[in-house]
Order: sequence, then C-alpha cells, then structure tokens
Amino acid sequence: MNATASLHEFQRWKRWEPLFWLLALASPWYFSGHALLINEVAIVALFALSLDLIMGYAGIVSLGHAAFFGMGAYSAALFAKHIHPDPTLGLAFAIALSTALGALASLSVMRGAGLALLMVTMGVALILMELANKLNWLTGGADGLQGVVMGPVLGRFEFDLYGQVAAWYSLVVLFVFFLLSRRFVHSPLGGTLMALRDNRLRAMAIGIPVSARIALVYTVAAGIAGAAGALLAQTTSFASVEVFAFDRSADLVLLVVIGGAGWLYGGVIGAVVFTGLKDWISSITPQYWTFWIGLFLVVLMLVGRERLIRPWTWVSRGQKK
Repeated sequence: MNATASLHEFQRWKRWEPLFWLLALASPWYFSGHALLINEVAIVALFALSLDLIMGYAGIVSLGHAAFFGMGAYSAALFAKHIHPDPTLGLAFAIALSTALGALASLSVMRGAGLALLMVTMGVALILMELANKLNWLTGGADGLQGVVMGPVLGRFEFDLYGQVAAWYSLVVLFVFFLLSRRFVHSPLGGTLMALRDNRLRAMAIGIPVSARIALVYTVAAGIAGAAGALLAQTTSFASVEVFAFDRSADLVLLVVIGGAGWLYGGVIGAVVFTGLKDWISSITPQYWTFWIGLFLVVLMLVGRERLIRPWTWVSRGQKK
C-alpha cells in the first residue's frame, strides 16, 4: 500500500509543471524570431529524453544512440519522398522502424556490460552510418537525401520558412512522448528498472526478469529517439549521414549529465542549456565555441550540478529537505 501511494505521489503533477509546458508551447509565438532554434531545442530534448530512459532509469550507458536517431531521420525522409508526404504518417513509420531496430539491437546489449557495452552501442551507429554512405542510390550517400517535400501537418498547417509550424509540431510531439515516458517510469515496471540500475544482481535475486526489462526499455528508447530523428528530417526536409555521427551521441550524453540523469526534465533542461549556449557562443566566436562549452562543463562539474538543480529536483520528485 505504501509503495502504491508513493507511485501516485510521483505521478501527481507539481504546480510549476503545467506552467512550464504552457510557456514552452507558447514560445514559438512569443519568440517568433527564434522559432527555428526552439524547434531544434524540442528535437534535441526528445532525443535526450530517450537516452535518459536507458541511462538514468536503467543504468545503460550508450555511445551509439544516434543509430536510432538516424534510422528515424532516414525512414521519415524516404517515406515522404517515395510513399506519402504526410508528416504524421511518416512519423509513425519512422517510430516503427526505429523500435524494430532497437528490439534487434537489444539482443546484443543484454549480453554486454561496461566497456564492451559501449563498443556494441557505438558499433551499431557506425555500421548504419557506413550503410547510409554506401547505399547512395537510396540515401544519397555523402551528399544526403535531397528532394524531400513534406506535406502540411494534419493536412492544414504548412511548414513555413520562419519555423513556427515546425516548432509547434516538434513541441507537441515532445509533450506527448514526455507524458508517455512519465507514465512509464512512474509505473511498477519503472520501479523495477530503477532496481535494476541500482544493483543488477540484487534485482535478479528478487525475481526481476533483468534481460526482458533491458530489452523493453532499450526498445522503447529507440522508438523515441527515432521520433526525434524523424522530426529533424521532416522539419528540415533533409537527411544526411551526419545523423549517425559519434559526436551526436556524445553530445547527448553531455545533455543528460547537464540536466541530470534519472529525471525526465533533465534532458529537457540539458537541451535548453546546451543548445542555447551553443547558439549564443557560436554567434560570438564561431571558431572557439567548443572551448567555451568545455569550460562551462568543467566549471559545472567543479561547482557541482546538484547544487544548481537541487531545488528543482526536490520539487519534481516530491522530496523534502
């Protein structure tokens, strides 16, 4: 009974959460001149949310999560070019293929740990990157997949040059997947994932099917990452081999670390901070923006991320001092 009450407490929305999402959904209108940046932030936040499910809640570190992001991007772009330009249909198709890839990749993830696991996850992304580069008759090779024309969202809202429709589209998809992820991690199933993260051997000892849980969360996270990739391809009408790049996966890990792993808002906050800093610093010093981002991360680690976000984490998790 206590455990059930605790789950209901976690599922309950905090006072600041509806305001947060209302402000987020209103941002493309209020900051219309930065709608393209808002769209990018929403896509990166969704991508980070997918990694947080496996890293923050299941303890699986991945350096090849871009594999599913890239699969979603190419699936959505190819669907629009050869089958149907409707964005929602393309999004569903991309999620389905990315989820299937995640289910297949989870077979190898279940058998690895530590450094071997990192190599396996990175290897999947590298294989797909090379395939995208070689299959130029299908993917466009190194030049990328061009000539992608997207139809209006829900048959009514055309993508505009200013990016407002794209930003709202990405924000709505982010919100929907955030709600689903919130329900997932605050369920009894999510509780078993955290038990697995804290001590895999103890989880096995108390009867938790560890392999099945790993496969499930990895597959779900792959589908969400594919949705993020699909949004990128649909809102830019382009897909290239860069979506599989290692630095995209590495940046994603940094985002989750900045915002806080094991907290769904961590990926969102990390995306806002990292993307905002990157855009601001690169506009001032395009050559050395990576230096300042690195310096920021060093200072963040020295000061302590927990000191900066502790009030928010306590509020979000219902904890008290």
